[in-house]
Amino acid sequence: MSTGPASTAPPEAAIAADELTVVPRRHIGRWVGAVLVVAFLVWLGLAMANAKIDWSIVAEYLTVPVMIEGILVALVLTVISMALGLVIGVITAIMRMSKNPVTSSVAYLYIWVFRGTPVYLQLLMWFNIALIFPVLFVPGMGIVKTINVVTPFVAAVIALGLNQGAYTSEVIRSGILSVDEGQTEAASAIGMTRIHLMRRIVLPQAMRVVIPPIGNEVISMVKTTSLASAIGVTEILSQAQHVYYVNSKIMELLIVCAIWYLAATTVMSIGQFYLERAFAKGASSRALPPTPLQKLRAVFTGKRS
Repeated sequence: MSTGPASTAPPEAAIAADELTVVPRRHIGRWVGAVLVVAFLVWLGLAMANAKIDWSIVAEYLTVPVMIEGILVALVLTVISMALGLVIGVITAIMRMSKNPVTSSVAYLYIWVFRGTPVYLQLLMWFNIALIFPVLFVPGMGIVKTINVVTPFVAAVIALGLNQGAYTSEVIRSGILSVDEGQTEAASAIGMTRIHLMRRIVLPQAMRVVIPPIGNEVISMVKTTSLASAIGVTEILSQAQHVYYVNSKIMELLIVCAIWYLAATTVMSIGQFYLERAFAKGASSRALPPTPLQKLRAVFTGKRS
């Protein structure tokens, strides 16, 4: 059976690749969105410029001692409360995953209570805990009045730390569950205890999953400390309120608070970035994210990092 000759395109129809005209795709939606964003920023800038805000007051109160003391109190409260929350979170997460029904039930009950009630309510309850326990036994001091031990700052640390521990425990538990079970089985097979297994095998690998939400919780805690003013802790927002009650410069003092909060959270965000980058070194399947300096270098050199 004979077949006809194979059909071939005429030579004049063949077009060289270098003769093709490349037309870039037009992203109309991006341009519209960019114009709207720029227009909004211009409107916001004009509104701030024309507002009755005395920017000299903002500059003056930005570095006054009471405001600096206020942000330091907020940062100290954040560090102590987060440290307490992390310790409680790790312990509670391990308890929650325990095969002991009593241990896991107690951990679940703790998480249920402290995640299910507002932080503001918990602050008020710990501040008034002397109504339930008038006296406490303190090692080395004997029996003392609760009101002398649970000061406003201590009440804020306890309330914020316990509340944070309930959320942190779920973050830690998700990180532990992300570790492959084969590694825990292999570690158990060579005789590792459960505590040694958690400390040397599971938790270091879980950190890649845990750090981003924990960093988010730390930044959130900086702002949550403002609620402590309800029980008499003089952090930066309460200091600002004391000042503008006298000079009536409400918006100026609030802008000062906003600047300090943004500065604190920016520093923490940078720390979180480098911490994530450090723990990402163990993941061979993905490249390390570029640092801000590498991004700037790429902009000026025209190369992608």
